[in-house]
Amino acid sequence: RDSSLRLVGSEMCIRDRLLAIDSVINVVLGGCLLASPAQTIAFFGLPTTDTYFYVTVLGAVLLGIGIALWIERRNEDRWRGLGLSGAIIINVLGAGTVLVWLLVDPFNLPTHGYVVLWTVAIVVLGTGLVELAAIMRRPR
Repeated sequence: RDSSLRLVGSEMCIRDRLLAIDSVINVVLGGCLLASPAQTIAFFGLPTTDTYFYVTVLGAVLLGIGIALWIERRNEDRWRGLGLSGAIIINVLGAGTVLVWLLVDPFNLPTHGYVVLWTVAIVVLGTGLVELAAIMRRPR
């Protein structure tokens, strides 16, 4: 293995925690969208759809990302997951896209739907920025 990929001490602890938190968020949301798209959409007050195809595909992708993050957190020799850099990109792009939609072309949602979307977007963007700060502090 490449020794430059190994982190030590508190850096490993922070990295593992961030990857674990990010993994759990993705697995839970992805699993809900994949297993019960209609109920998940209704629960969060999100825009309805005529087909759940894209919703379940998104759920599967989020679930896969969550699993990849968990694998990377475990840092097993035979398997490589997504990694913190990938998580940052996904979090910033995903949350940024939702924020653009909310600002430029608001949906016709109930109030709790807006609260959920704004909350999720801000939390995910914040997670990405914390992750970015963590790797920027790491010595080269």
